[in-house]
Amino acid sequence: MERDRRNMPRGVRPFRYGGQAVYEGVLIRGQKTLATAVRASTGAIAVDSRPISNLYNGKARHTPFVRGIIVLLETVVLGTRALMYSTNMAMGDEEEIPSGVVWGTVVLGLALGVGLFFVAPLLIAKFLIFPYTSPFMGNVYEGLLRIAMFIAYIRLTRMMPDVRRIYAYHGAEHKVINAYEHGVELQVNEIKAFSTAHTRCGTSFLLIVMVVAILVYSLAGRPALWMTVLSRIVLLPVIVGIGYELVRVAADHARSKAVRVLLAPGLALQSLTTAEPGDDQLEVALTALKSALTADSSQPAEPAPLTPAPQTPQ
Repeated sequence: MERDRRNMPRGVRPFRYGGQAVYEGVLIRGQKTLATAVRASTGAIAVDSRPISNLYNGKARHTPFVRGIIVLLETVVLGTRALMYSTNMAMGDEEEIPSGVVWGTVVLGLALGVGLFFVAPLLIAKFLIFPYTSPFMGNVYEGLLRIAMFIAYIRLTRMMPDVRRIYAYHGAEHKVINAYEHGVELQVNEIKAFSTAHTRCGTSFLLIVMVVAILVYSLAGRPALWMTVLSRIVLLPVIVGIGYELVRVAADHARSKAVRVLLAPGLALQSLTTAEPGDDQLEVALTALKSALTADSSQPAEPAPLTPAPQTPQ
């Protein structure tokens, strides 16, 4: 029996821990605490544990189709802060990161992501695909091009040694979450056998978002170019909201054979964003999870949130 369903009152949804890989470390999102464990330059494991802002725990995070936007914002903002912290610790610099730097990095990262994976495929399709096909099929081909560019980006970044190590920490994060959810003892030797894939991984979420984008954008037809570019940006919150709800449904029915078939492409894609971790990386991931669990256990008891914690590729 899975750990997160033990001793739960009927009708109460268990909280689902999740996280992200960062530079030489792992971030775990608890109910009220964000714990980041990093292999510091000294070789020791440094832990940063801080409360999560009400922005990411309020009513909006439990509102269907709105919570997906909140989770995405949480993943990007808190993930960026944790990434900066982990980089500093791994390199021996313990200086606090100013909030302005974090938000500036978030805005720049979002702009580059939207430009690369949503606007660029549109412009390529505008000149190489749209003149030769119908508006509906043109949008479909544009979406397939977007997915191909996303996979190519992952493959290219995987060639970088530092990124490969982050992907190994991503695999470590998945292993410890899988082990925790199956109720095994949280020790390195006990969690090695678990998979580096997880149904709630952000890699799968991004793939679902891109598939949903094909359907949504195909309904928009082919207006003037400036309107088409604007639609790719304005409709993103709608697409993210739909995609997140689909992730929730899939996670709730992950044991269904039909759902597993639908999840298969995302789980397969995770083979590119995760790698088999070493014992030292598993130790860091376990430290992050235990820190989040300890912090949550010291908080006043309350019903578990109704949303799974985010998990994103790095």
